[in-house]
Amino acid sequence: MNEEQEVLVEEGDLYEHFSIKVDPGQTPVRIDVFLTHRIQNATRTKVQKGIEAGSVLVNSTAVKSNYKVKPNDLISVVMPEPPRDTEIYPEKMELNIVFEDEDLLIINKPAGMVVHPGYNNYSGTLVHGLVYHFQNLPHKEDITRPGLVHRIDKDTSGLLVIAKNEFALNFLAKQFYDHSIDRNYYALVWGDVTQDKGTVIGNLIRDPKDRRRSVVTDDNEQGKHAVTHFEVVERFHFVTLLKCTLETGRTHQIRAHMKHIGHPLFNDEMYGGNVILKGMSFGKFNQFITNCFAIMPRQALHAYSLGFVHPVTKKRLYFEAAFPEDFNAVLEKLRRYVNSNRIEE
Repeated sequence: MNEEQEVLVEEGDLYEHFSIKVDPGQTPVRIDVFLTHRIQNATRTKVQKGIEAGSVLVNSTAVKSNYKVKPNDLISVVMPEPPRDTEIYPEKMELNIVFEDEDLLIINKPAGMVVHPGYNNYSGTLVHGLVYHFQNLPHKEDITRPGLVHRIDKDTSGLLVIAKNEFALNFLAKQFYDHSIDRNYYALVWGDVTQDKGTVIGNLIRDPKDRRRSVVTDDNEQGKHAVTHFEVVERFHFVTLLKCTLETGRTHQIRAHMKHIGHPLFNDEMYGGNVILKGMSFGKFNQFITNCFAIMPRQALHAYSLGFVHPVTKKRLYFEAAFPEDFNAVLEKLRRYVNSNRIEE
């Protein structure tokens, strides 16, 4: 995989959705056998776990593994992304584990940590640390690698849910696909956002000028449907703190959507947020922003909450992660700057 591809899959939901129309001449066959042959890298056990978790529908109805596929059946499948063939070696590292039980764990990922191995990141990723953690726990089943359902960017901090068995992995993937996962982010963006609340709706495609990035397309037939809701939390005149709620989970969704509406994330180099907006540049202010960038040398984005239904207990869980030190330090600096009335025209 090349560098631009790796960047684009760094963030997003890791399930795959298949829609299969059964041939008119298909002879009756068990659906777990049928899907094992139709889905690349899927084993019969994985397919059965997906069926058990309700991730396989035939003609819009959940079925069991012994269901016999019939001609013209419409099969919908929501399955987590199969693990890559690259062998993952366990690495001992400190992990900020917010919650853990036999089925899943919640990680508060620091900024700067890559989630998954890829181009130029063959060690030191969250996955390497999780494999070490899993291998040093007593388990009822053999777990050799963590079950990722979603990712956040290297320089985004915050919460991730990790599945510890196949059933939990499929159950969580189905919730992500159904948009029943509650995901909220804090984003510090350039400019004074005029609306107290709003929604950005826009299909995302690769930017033809820079394929590392995502951009909104005017063609509704292209790209991936993406919806971001936002609400103003705090205003600093020249920047605004937003709470962003994801309805969908696309690559760089918040970063691309905020750029699209003219409010790129503070210090987001890839999307132009590392440049002071036109009309705001003057001596003392420039130095102040430079100091803020030095405190938080990354995009100002934090995944602060996750809510979902537990795969086994079926109880709804909710988790929050406070601002990391760098984000909190910049917010305090902004408050002092604004309150001191030293904003120059």
